[in-house]
Amino acid sequence: MKQGRSSDDTDLRRRAQERLQNQASLRKVPQSEPEMQRLIHELQVHQIELELQNEELQSSRAEVEAALARFTDFYDFAPVGYFTLDRNGTIAQTNPAGARLLGSERARLQNQRFASFVADADKVAFKDFLEKVFSAQPDQACKVELALNGKNQASRTVQIDAALSPDGQECRAVVVDITARKQAEARLLLTASVFTNIREGIMITDTNGLIIEVNDAFTEVTGYSREEALGQNPRLLRSGQQDPEFYSAMWADLANKGYWHGEIWNRRKNGEVFAEILTISAIRDTSGIVQQYVALFSDITTLKQHQQQLEHIAHYDALTNLPNRVLLSDRLQQAMLQCQRRNLSLAVVYLDLDGFKQVNDRYGHNVGDELLGVIAQRMKSALRDGDTLARLGGDEFIAVLVDLVSPKDCEPVLARILHAASEPVHLHDASLQISTSIGVTLFPQDGSDVDLLMRHADQAMYLAKQAGKNRYHLFDVAQDVAIKIQRESLERMRQALDRHEFVLHYQPKVNMATGQVMGAEALIRWQHPEQGLLFPASFLPIVENHTLSVALGEWVIDSALTQVSEWRTAGLDITVSVNISAFQLQTGNFPERLAALLSRHPDIPHRYLELEILETSALEDVAKISAVMLACQALGVSFALDDFGTGYSSLIYLRRLPSRTLKIDQSFVRDMLEDPNDLAIVKGVIGLATAFQREVIAEGVETVPHGELLLQLGCTLAQGYGIARPMPANALPDWARTWRPDAAWTM
Repeated sequence: MKQGRSSDDTDLRRRAQERLQNQASLRKVPQSEPEMQRLIHELQVHQIELELQNEELQSSRAEVEAALARFTDFYDFAPVGYFTLDRNGTIAQTNPAGARLLGSERARLQNQRFASFVADADKVAFKDFLEKVFSAQPDQACKVELALNGKNQASRTVQIDAALSPDGQECRAVVVDITARKQAEARLLLTASVFTNIREGIMITDTNGLIIEVNDAFTEVTGYSREEALGQNPRLLRSGQQDPEFYSAMWADLANKGYWHGEIWNRRKNGEVFAEILTISAIRDTSGIVQQYVALFSDITTLKQHQQQLEHIAHYDALTNLPNRVLLSDRLQQAMLQCQRRNLSLAVVYLDLDGFKQVNDRYGHNVGDELLGVIAQRMKSALRDGDTLARLGGDEFIAVLVDLVSPKDCEPVLARILHAASEPVHLHDASLQISTSIGVTLFPQDGSDVDLLMRHADQAMYLAKQAGKNRYHLFDVAQDVAIKIQRESLERMRQALDRHEFVLHYQPKVNMATGQVMGAEALIRWQHPEQGLLFPASFLPIVENHTLSVALGEWVIDSALTQVSEWRTAGLDITVSVNISAFQLQTGNFPERLAALLSRHPDIPHRYLELEILETSALEDVAKISAVMLACQALGVSFALDDFGTGYSSLIYLRRLPSRTLKIDQSFVRDMLEDPNDLAIVKGVIGLATAFQREVIAEGVETVPHGELLLQLGCTLAQGYGIARPMPANALPDWARTWRPDAAWTM
């Protein structure tokens, strides 16, 4: 036996002896031959050792083959690419995943340069990377990220981990497609950037309603730092201006729709209440379970304040702070509905101050304005709770007295108003005393609409003035004589239409800054055989709300379109605007009738016609009027709101009416140089036109200073006697060729 056997050899000898003892076929030798027996035994043991070694060799070979198979499976089916590259970057070997990354077949990649698949922008980086790998120690890992341009596929971003082989002749690289990860990282970076830099506040809560994250804008708007907000309930922002029903509806929307959007008032850390536009969205997981709520909001306090200012300008008189026609119309309409429901009456009271003009002429407009303010407050104090006093303009007011059981119930209030208006007023060392004349009509006894009630009260007021002033007069509903006169007048006007006694005059519309003639307004005149040329105010009121007004209005449109055609032939290319009554506009088939009129003039593009409607008439039925206007606009014509500033419109109505142009009423333009209130109205209309992106044109421009001031205020379009009076149609072409704006307007 050899000396110094290893532990493995000893174990092998032990196992061989055990097997020898267990073999039943062990040959017996005589005991007399011990040396021979020992040698045979040794040979048998050695033979068995060889058998065991062979068995172990076979077992090791099977394990190696199994391991090689596992490695081959791992190599071939691995989701990442494996490459063997030489020093030049030539591909010696790759697996299927690597071939897919390069967009090629595995067999075709042999002996191809890996760099040929690298994006041009990253080729230098790959070259440097390869040099680094072959300069490193064996098994020292190197890493790089770069873009691959595979064949017939989009560019991909990969991460390459490579190490030098032990012999230093090649490197083994693992290539992993990290395109999705890079895109996800980019999205995360973008999301984080948006979250941080967006100007809207963002608040994220968990399902228990606790704040788990806010952005910087949240802190800027609310005043709460991130640390102060985290873990808190959003209730810390509540202003108390929304009732529980508001929040119940909000949560109902979140539950049913997954989001809520609206306006809400909240409170900053310093206690200041602010308005915000808020959107809350429920964030769900793939199973549809809500995980978080995200609130996105913007501070709209300044916008709300500006809106309130505009609403105040639109609803209240600037001088007396009393309701104006806008608010009066709304309150009167509501009061009429309440009267009908409660079977009560109301009184519409028209007041005109007596002697106010003399005060203005003697003491000036400033004193007159102060007097108006004092008298307005006194008359308001004379009313009862629930009554309304509004200023129409100048020295005219209207009061609405509600909840009258009988007509006599208004008499004590009227007496107090008369007394309040006639009490002396001491201003600037002067004792001023005026009075008021009052006209009254009752609803529903005078079963009329808002406009007619006010007109009847106005008529009664004139009767009070004629009776000696400083008194009131109740409107008489029975107007038999007036009705008879109206019938006779209507018949005479019908004859005038048949006999072609009506003519059109045209007043130019110009751009004061450029001198361009923009168009002309068609104005009807009655060439009466006995009375001469009559203006509209003397005959149009007769046909108001009568079917004859429709026929007359259609004659005006047809005549104006004919005139446009003649002007174009003569070289004058301008638009024409025509006034349309509310009654005509609300006839059931006005758009169809207008289309028929337009079809009679196929040579005239429809954009050459503009329809002007009074602001007051446009609001009788806003929804219906708006629908009619849209139908007409579809034909190509446009609309202008005439006499803007005198009616009962509101900002909501203005937004809903599709008019292109606002016309500032001439009464405001005419007096704006002396009356600051009229100037304020002109500024307000121009501001509204700008805010609602409408054109604005001023009527009543009578002097050069009027035009200068309008230009300073941003109004360039105008018409009026200071530019040209209405003229016959045949005179307009020559006027347009020679007219030039005043030099003061073009400086």
